Amino acid sequence: MTDKAEKKQALMAHLMAMRNMLIISVAAVLVAFVAIFCLVIDPIMHFIEQPLVARGISIIFTQLSEGMMAKLKVSLIAALVAACPIIIWQVWRFISPALYAHEKRAFWAVVLISVGLFITGVVFCYGAVYMLTVEFFLSMGEGFGMMTPTLSSYIDNLFGFVVPFGLAFELPVALYITTRMGLTNHRMLARKRKYVILAAAIVAAVLTPPDVVSQTMLLVPILLLFEVSVLVARFVKPKAAEEADFDAGNE
Repeated sequence: MTDKAEKKQALMAHLMAMRNMLIISVAAVLVAFVAIFCLVIDPIMHFIEQPLVARGISIIFTQLSEGMMAKLKVSLIAALVAACPIIIWQVWRFISPALYAHEKRAFWAVVLISVGLFITGVVFCYGAVYMLTVEFFLSMGEGFGMMTPTLSSYIDNLFGFVVPFGLAFELPVALYITTRMGLTNHRMLARKRKYVILAAAIVAAVLTPPDVVSQTMLLVPILLLFEVSVLVARFVKPKAAEEADFDAGNE
């Protein structure tokens, strides 16, 4: 078999593996979506409504399809979360043949830390920040009428809080990866601190609902996580430098 034919066969095998990964991942999300929507969506919706219902506030919907669309949206988000282990495993099966042993260990470390940070961000937001924000806005509106939020606006507002917080908590992992790739280092990050503060303020303004309280609640953790990332980057060696040290040691 010629080199050209071997390269073509390798490319086709690579594309087939990618296709299988995507098919299995999408199928896992669809199965989880149907199961959640049919079996457990009502308890999930009741849990989501608790911050307002516990305060005697009723949530309404103003369109015939609004209740169903809200359930579909929540079911899809829950399905993505539920299918994450399968998706991660499929990604692992796809990329693992190209990784060295130490890179395979690093992959799982990064995955576990990423999942842990995302869950921490979501739980922190829902259990502390979101509750404080709800209390703040309810107290500011007392005496001016009765609050009757629509279901769709409440769902959008809730996920507009928790998802950005979960993503913001991934900052140390993102900067670890860029440092390993040689794109950043702790000195560069420290020098760019003022630009990071500006960028974090813009991100907080874009990702959260349009109010100063929400934006500040996201901005402060991002800045704290950035400082943690600078500290982590101080002890991370770029991959190219590590490989050069490894090759020098084998000579």
